[in-house]
Amino acid sequence: PNPNPNPNPNPNPNPNPNPNAAGYQVVGGECPTVGIAGGYSQGGGHSALTSRHGLAADQVLEWEVVTGTGNHLFANRQNNTDLYWALSGGGGGTYGVVLSMTSKLHPDTPTVGFNLTFTSAGIPMDTYYEAVTAYHASLPAIVDAGAMSVWYFTNESFAISPITAPGITLSGLQDLLTPFMNELDQLNITYTHYFGQFSTYLEHFDTMFSPIQVGIAQYGGRLIPRSVVENNNTALTNAFRFINENGGQFIGVGINASLARSGYPENAVNPGWRDALIDTTLTTPWNFTAPWEEMVANKDKMTNLLIPALAELTPNGSCYLNEGDFQQPNFQEVFYGKNYEKLREIKDKYDPHHMFYATTAVGSEYWVPQKDGRLCKAN
Repeated sequence: PNPNPNPNPNPNPNPNPNPNAAGYQVVGGECPTVGIAGGYSQGGGHSALTSRHGLAADQVLEWEVVTGTGNHLFANRQNNTDLYWALSGGGGGTYGVVLSMTSKLHPDTPTVGFNLTFTSAGIPMDTYYEAVTAYHASLPAIVDAGAMSVWYFTNESFAISPITAPGITLSGLQDLLTPFMNELDQLNITYTHYFGQFSTYLEHFDTMFSPIQVGIAQYGGRLIPRSVVENNNTALTNAFRFINENGGQFIGVGINASLARSGYPENAVNPGWRDALIDTTLTTPWNFTAPWEEMVANKDKMTNLLIPALAELTPNGSCYLNEGDFQQPNFQEVFYGKNYEKLREIKDKYDPHHMFYATTAVGSEYWVPQKDGRLCKAN
């Protein structure tokens, strides 16, 4: 049945498949294999363009959905507004089957990129981590200018790879990074770096991003509020150092996804995104041929040792649900924040028989997984 046909059909049923060729840029994932309309946008979706335009969920104008009761609906700001709100950041795979998504395009801009690397070889470890602290201190100015950063570090090496600066001039980005690079010089740290100027965002993306290898790690994370970096930066670095020294791997995404930057959207994005400065992703190794017990131990280490080191600094904090620990305690609050109860009401409305399930999706409490993998009703 189709009781609610789209009252505002797309006037262009065959949009240009290449926004870049038409002079536009689209908020999408940092990895080119990430699909835009699935759990990425439905779960929030950070992007190299987030500090300029907001999260992927903030861009959505309409969802086309088949609900758990078999109804074919269009959800937007005028029709089925509760479903539109829930799908825009409240997690994928639980309210219905999304058939299509309509999202914003933005005029393209010249884009500047930046990479920088150094190692801990030949320098005291305290000095190395002092440099890490200095980079985190530089992030507020960088993201507030509209740039976004991805960076990685272990006890052996540090890499910014890359900074994406759409609509920022080369000299503008150089000015933003000068304090950090001066700090490296003062610490006698030798580094290599690269600035690149590109005529379009896509040219930058194709040059400075590459597919991310998957299937080799187990995940967990935490959204680090700006206030922690501004007021407790050394303690944050100490927590990251503890994680590195105990078998974890750090990946950081520096963004400004504030309501003001995102256009004050009305959606179900975890409120923790709005004052976050660092989306921290932690990994432990996964190997399909390793003993199962070792992999379980790595997963438990994530849950019981590594994430708590960051949770201690961010009480009542949040995590990006698409990069979280599937064993995350109190996932309802951590992944969804204050939105969870409203999201569960919407789940019950559009999927009253709980046809759709995922371990940490909204409404998963309805089912209890059994040892053989089957699901039984909780009550």
